[in-house]
Amino acid sequence: MAATLTPPSGEAPASKKKDRTHWLYISVLIAVGLGIAVGLVFPEVGKALKPLGTGFVNLIKMMIAPVIFCTIVLGIGSVRKASQVGKVGSIALVYFLTMSTLALAIGLLVGNIIHPGEGLRITPEVAEKGAGAVTSEKLTTAEFLLHIIPTTLFSALTTEVVLQTLLVALLVGFALQAMGKSGEPVLKGIGHLQKLVFRILSMIMWLAPVGAFGAIAAVVGATGVAALKALAILMFGFYTACALFVFVILGSLLWVVARINIFSLFRYLGREFLLIVATSSSESALPRLIAKMEHIGVSRSTVGVVVPTGYSFNLDGTAIYLTMASLFIAAAMGDPLTVGEQISLLVFMMIASKGAAGVTGAGLATLAGGLASHRPELIDGVGLIVGIDRFMSEARAVTNFAGNAIATLVIGTWTRSVDHDQVALVLRGGDPFNEETMVDDGHGTEVEDREPELATAQR
Repeated sequence: MAATLTPPSGEAPASKKKDRTHWLYISVLIAVGLGIAVGLVFPEVGKALKPLGTGFVNLIKMMIAPVIFCTIVLGIGSVRKASQVGKVGSIALVYFLTMSTLALAIGLLVGNIIHPGEGLRITPEVAEKGAGAVTSEKLTTAEFLLHIIPTTLFSALTTEVVLQTLLVALLVGFALQAMGKSGEPVLKGIGHLQKLVFRILSMIMWLAPVGAFGAIAAVVGATGVAALKALAILMFGFYTACALFVFVILGSLLWVVARINIFSLFRYLGREFLLIVATSSSESALPRLIAKMEHIGVSRSTVGVVVPTGYSFNLDGTAIYLTMASLFIAAAMGDPLTVGEQISLLVFMMIASKGAAGVTGAGLATLAGGLASHRPELIDGVGLIVGIDRFMSEARAVTNFAGNAIATLVIGTWTRSVDHDQVALVLRGGDPFNEETMVDDGHGTEVEDREPELATAQR
């Protein structure tokens, strides 16, 4: 089995990442089990462990502003790069926006049908604690808009008002776009800053077992079996929403546009799906997806634009996760989101999640940021998600990967850059992918690194 999951020699880094993630995954599972046991057997002890979960959530909150700033600025940079390679990039961006909206809609639909978190009601002490996070009086529309403007450009990076961070990130991103070539050194510097931020975030995530233990023990101690039932309903709903989106929406689109059976495509990508499940990250399969899409018959120029950009902008699984997690937290804390709040919150999350694909902990940071921007009193509820986040990460990563594979074939068909005879040959097994000769010939490089080649290839 190990041999099956081990990538070729050109993908050694993904192999190392698998081992680390594997141990973190096991640790979280053990911590969740211990937390449940403590909460059921010693309820008062479980309640006393709540600071462990709160401390972990506070560490995640600490990373919200830098994560959102870096991902938004670099995300806007990706739009610029994609738009520079012509027709394919423009179609891809419209497609990604449409699919993200549909994914959010599916998450909202399923969430509002099953009502995850309803009946859990952990409000008393949380509501009291959350009261300090918001002003006692409601802001008028004018006051709310003025509140979004930070005192200084840089104070937005240290504030707890996430919408201020978002505003500054958008301004910086579009300013760098307008600067063209002269802005590239700054963009590259922010790219290095993002690597630092995500490295810190990955270090924090190694405390996830401690946070999961404290959060689960406290919730189970306070509510008993009701907590386990609510978390199980959330996971079931999330998996259902992902399956509906992939097999019904994406599967139908793939057949209507490209006349390709989704099950045949997934069989061809079976090894990549195994790799993603082993690492809980779709990033681990990025080089192989590029190589396999080229092998199946999509032109190299189309693959080079769609796949890297999709890994930043086409996060269907993440969109569904953020939707359902937000609904769950609000309902569990006895303060459900109204329809208007759901839409505005998810529009924010759709923007804020761009560029953070495959980074351990980025989903939690984005979730916390969205709640902090719209309903600060609910942010402590993120601790409820910590314990089961790892259970949902595989489905999230697999959905993101499936969405980008299908997007490549659909957009390639629309732009007439797919050899459908080669597709048919590959999918029926007539031209198998050669695992032994696959090397990293620039697969997985960012759009900006491949720009000269892509610009030349586009007509």
